[in-house]
Amino acid sequence: MTDRYAISSEPWTISTQQTPLVDTAKPLKKAVEVVVASQKDDNTTWLDAFADWPRAIYVTDDPQAALKVPINKGREGMVYLSYIIDHYDELPTVAIFSHSKRYQWHNDDPLYDGLSVLSRLNLSHVEAQGYTNLRCVWSLGCPSEIHPWVEAEAPPPESDPESNSARAGSFYKAAFQQIFPDTTVPETVGAPCCAQFAVTAAKIQERPKADYERIRDWLLETPLNDNLSGRILEYMWHIIFGQEAVHCPDPEECYCKLYGICGVPCDVFGQCKGVFTMPSYSTLPDGWPDYGWEKEWQNATEIRRNFEKAFGLSGNTPES
Repeated sequence: MTDRYAISSEPWTISTQQTPLVDTAKPLKKAVEVVVASQKDDNTTWLDAFADWPRAIYVTDDPQAALKVPINKGREGMVYLSYIIDHYDELPTVAIFSHSKRYQWHNDDPLYDGLSVLSRLNLSHVEAQGYTNLRCVWSLGCPSEIHPWVEAEAPPPESDPESNSARAGSFYKAAFQQIFPDTTVPETVGAPCCAQFAVTAAKIQERPKADYERIRDWLLETPLNDNLSGRILEYMWHIIFGQEAVHCPDPEECYCKLYGICGVPCDVFGQCKGVFTMPSYSTLPDGWPDYGWEKEWQNATEIRRNFEKAFGLSGNTPES
């Protein structure tokens, strides 16, 4: 199947050389690896631009794939947990957990371009923090997304797992109690969406491997569907990696330290239209980024250059 978001086949690469993350006096290990949750029709060739970064590309709907999951459930959650469990004793210094498509509505970029996001990622900041969401803007997820105690009492259809109106918040409390049996369920949970993040081996290994196996067992056994179980984990990753239940870093500081995009004007609600504008739809139109929401041609190259000029960035993202 033709990928409507396929990028040019013209070869090019991004230099990912930064301050070394590995002590060369110690046995060498992978500094960075990109962990990708994909399906067999997805085009992941855009990741070839990061020639220095090995990729672990899991294919959730292909039982013959080199990297596969026990069951295709929980959206990207099953991939992420399986990678951690399978590589727990040989993790890279930094693991980047990513979706498969280059252009996605939630990518923190004017063109929703995942390649641009990863090309600016400050790995030294990731290592210093231990865990960073790849999304700085607060919409969606911040300053609060789920109120577990309140939503656990919600009537149907929100609490009916068979309903299309079911909400993950209705089931979050029960899931939390199974996943963190010795921890009090928080009153409020908030974090930027959408389950793409970077985390260090040291941070992952603050929990024993058995914790991740228990979380995956919950995912394997829960009767909740793919959407509900995946969304519960989406708002649990930051807690799994040691952050407070409400983890909403200041977006302006996040952009500057994580991506080198400084001086981004954000309002009191964490909206930062200089970098990200909430789209009207979650599916980008055919031909994006060269064609916009009304199927009109748009000069993606000029949009990119104007963005880089506005924030004094060096252009290291290719023309779309």
